[in-house]
Amino acid sequence: MRSGVIAQKVGMTRVYNDAGEHIPVTVLRLENCQVVAHRTEEKNGYTAVQLGAGRSKVKNTTKALRGHFAAASVEPKAKLVEFRVTADNLIDIGAELTAGHFVAGQLVDVTGTTIGKGFAGAIKRHNFGGLRATHGVSVSHRSHGSTGSNQDPGRVWKGKRMAGHMGQTRVTTQNLEVVSTDEDRGLILVKGAVPGSKGAWIVVRDAIKSGTPEGAPRPAAVRAAEQK
Repeated sequence: MRSGVIAQKVGMTRVYNDAGEHIPVTVLRLENCQVVAHRTEEKNGYTAVQLGAGRSKVKNTTKALRGHFAAASVEPKAKLVEFRVTADNLIDIGAELTAGHFVAGQLVDVTGTTIGKGFAGAIKRHNFGGLRATHGVSVSHRSHGSTGSNQDPGRVWKGKRMAGHMGQTRVTTQNLEVVSTDEDRGLILVKGAVPGSKGAWIVVRDAIKSGTPEGAPRPAAVRAAEQK
């Protein structure tokens, strides 16, 4: 099991394949995605790498985190994420991951926070059909209708789909295809839509249901810290 990466969502565009068909893609950019710390079985009870991405001003970083970054000899990061890995896939602290970590054609799982929509009705939030336009329905055409039964159970079941806060939740979209990568510019092009707004931090991992392809670099595609 390899580490994933932390990327920033740039936006959506399209590219063309050899047959001239256009493919909608989401552009993800890697910015200073470096290994900040290790978690080992002996010390922590599990094996993982902690990655940091982006840049954060020193004045906006807590004293504890400043010491944490200084121990790894890396600049303060805007985002920190841990990735569970096997012991043979640990990456050296300070190494920078590149877009070549993924190969074209492989499937990835992408995690992000969806765009918040605020308070939404049942039609927008759950795709309800609404009430009839005539025959006794007045004012309540877009309401969700009845929410429960009579004396038994005499309450509304937990999880009942109703109006409420929509969006701004952590969502993982599975099995998205990597169309291409650009190591020089740190770009990963993923087929289809990715949860999150423009500029949001996105976590990209090898697809859990498909595994790691044979051509993927192990433990990771890295640019050593001293070569930057």
